Amino acid sequence: MNGAVAFLTRRRGGRGWHWTDIVTWLWLAGGLVVMFGPALWLVGSSFKTPAQLAEFPPTLLPYAGRLATVAGYDKPLALYKVTLPDGSSRVMAEIRRVGIVAQMVDPEAPKDVVKVNIANRAPVRQIGFATENYTEPFVHFDFLLYLRNSMFVTGMATLITLLTNSMAAFALSKYRFRGREAVMLLIVGTLMVPLSVILVPLYSVVSAVGLFDSLWGVILPTVATPTGVFLLRQYMLTIPDELLDAARMDNASEWQIYWRIVLPLAAPALAVLAIFSVVWRWNDFLWPLVVLSRKELYTLQVGLNTYAGQLNVQWHFILAMTVVTMIPVVLVFVFLQRYITSGIAGTGLK
Repeated sequence: MNGAVAFLTRRRGGRGWHWTDIVTWLWLAGGLVVMFGPALWLVGSSFKTPAQLAEFPPTLLPYAGRLATVAGYDKPLALYKVTLPDGSSRVMAEIRRVGIVAQMVDPEAPKDVVKVNIANRAPVRQIGFATENYTEPFVHFDFLLYLRNSMFVTGMATLITLLTNSMAAFALSKYRFRGREAVMLLIVGTLMVPLSVILVPLYSVVSAVGLFDSLWGVILPTVATPTGVFLLRQYMLTIPDELLDAARMDNASEWQIYWRIVLPLAAPALAVLAIFSVVWRWNDFLWPLVVLSRKELYTLQVGLNTYAGQLNVQWHFILAMTVVTMIPVVLVFVFLQRYITSGIAGTGLK
């Protein structure tokens, strides 16, 4: 902790401030706001009611109007700070509003009704979290079903991605054959082809093999990634060929060399690819939207779209469930960040 404080308070000019210190602090503060500002706004807005989301100007924290129980009225009344004609101000409860005139009463003396212009009052507010934004989708909607589908798609796609990409990378890094570099260039070249270009033929293939409207139709077309093959191949090039030759001299099969030698040594790169795969599959929206038509098969990203109706958009539910969907990805980066650094740092070294 002391080291972190010393690093943050260190200055180029010694005890005094240098102009580069000021520029650095402004640059870092601006980057911090740009990176984490939208996330904080999202979390704060996820606890707001629909009425609070429609307020202008918007507020970062969720504020709710205070209510008071007034004798003679069945429901609690909203409290306002009212400016009276004599210049004094009082906290009063609103009975009803007719046009620009509101009928107000003192909670302590509910028999005396005062009519005030709505411009002369301000709501008494306090921080209030609309926690039902998080509980309602779990109770009355199919959010748990969407969550289970996303976990299945992400988990299976990640496992198959690691297996297929590592096998391809092993062949392209440790076997010498004619056209190896051309094959690698072809694989890397597919990075420049967006999904929207191959969407129609890919849909035709999935439909022809009977995987339309199936979670496997979402998983299988996305498991072979050129990024994963390139990443693993570059890392496997750093593994000495002498280890493989020694294993062959001990009568080890090629599968045993791949499974017992290459995969354990390539664990950092596999961890990086696993993290990337989790993020890709968890956040995928376009392909599941095309393949899936039954509501019970929707993934989280597609399921969130069900909260947007033709005439009404339930933004409070969308924001809350978006925060929930961010939690797994954030946890992946928090706990596996060191694998990202070590895996990428070791990739390409030979």
